[in-house]
Amino acid sequence: MGDHVYKIVELTGSSSHSIEDAINSAVNRASQSLRHLRWFQVTDTRGHIENGQVTHWQVSIKIGFTMEDGG
Repeated sequence: MGDHVYKIVELTGSSSHSIEDAINSAVNRASQSLRHLRWFQVTDTRGHIENGQVTHWQVSIKIGFTMEDGG
């Protein structure tokens, strides 16, 4: 395995179902325009409350992907 250079983007996914769905939403969207996704890191978690109940999740993540060779 060779050395890699990684680029990092920050995204916020949202879901009315779960934190996991919010993360998957962000990763799935990133995979539509970026290649070589390798890892993610949760940086922030927020939620929306209505009538004493959690109704929506927002999860901010950093996604790392490897840069393609310039050759």
